[in-house]
Amino acid sequence: MRLDRVLQRQLTDLRGATRTKVQAWIRQGAVFVNGRAAGRPAARVSVGDAITVHLSSDAFRPAMVVEPEPLTGVHVLHEDPYLLAVGKPAGMVVHPTYGHASGTLMNGLLWHARQWPSAQRPSLVGRLDKLTSGIVLVARTRAVHASLQRALANSVSHKDYLAVVYGRVAPLRGTIALRLHRDDRDRRRVVASTLRGQPAVTSYERLARALAPDAGLALLRCRLLTGRMHQLRVHLAARGWPIVGDPVYGESRWAAVADGALKQALRAFPRQALHAWRLSFPHPVTGAPVRIEAPVPSDMQALLALASIEVPLWLTSAVRATKGEAVALDRTTS
Repeated sequence: MRLDRVLQRQLTDLRGATRTKVQAWIRQGAVFVNGRAAGRPAARVSVGDAITVHLSSDAFRPAMVVEPEPLTGVHVLHEDPYLLAVGKPAGMVVHPTYGHASGTLMNGLLWHARQWPSAQRPSLVGRLDKLTSGIVLVARTRAVHASLQRALANSVSHKDYLAVVYGRVAPLRGTIALRLHRDDRDRRRVVASTLRGQPAVTSYERLARALAPDAGLALLRCRLLTGRMHQLRVHLAARGWPIVGDPVYGESRWAAVADGALKQALRAFPRQALHAWRLSFPHPVTGAPVRIEAPVPSDMQALLALASIEVPLWLTSAVRATKGEAVALDRTTS
């Protein structure tokens, strides 16, 4: 039987030992089978195996109460009786943790939902890294959440990102198919491999490039064909096109840029230049096609302008759109 299922059943008397939590313990190396770290929730165990779990003293903290909180900088891009989509700014944490209990996207969503019917509560459908901007999809009920997950797994659903990367991107468009797995030495990092890990596929297209001959600089549109942790960041870095400003998988190629102003801007860029730009999917209830776009944030706009990257005309409206065109999650939101 699967290790995570066995553990969940054996630990029913421990409050907080959900399957998600059990899987996290396994991946973090806290679960041992016959004295060896398991590593995989799907690992198989048999009658007679000895399973040991090593947990810290705070493993069973009481459930965190997430308080509604008005936020600025977060805007509703789409909303109907079943779901909504918001534009998350870079630097905002999506969900509260014990070390970061307020100022998160979920705090703002609860404020926005304070007048929803009692049976409704915002539920995140996918997440973004703290330093990535763009669309986050939210369901209003559990049933819609499950339907949205199925809809997004449909081949007609697409999630497109914009990324500013170093390197000479060639060919102009293509597919990156590399497996991804956690770094054995640092579980917070992901490693690309041809043999080990979960299958992951990303398609890309070079939209424009800058005159930075010694470093290479380009604007890419990327599409996730699978959804793995840090997939875009790792795939692009593995192809030699690290995202500008990526603090984990990036490189200091700004040093090779000749233009002084551009060089300083690249060096000082405060986060990975990655933006969840467009999301399209069949509506989980009506079946109607839904397409949502998040305006490109001002920091990426400024970087593109300084690099003299000519943006395609079909993308111009998204680049020039302003935050004021959407409704903010602040005190004026009903």
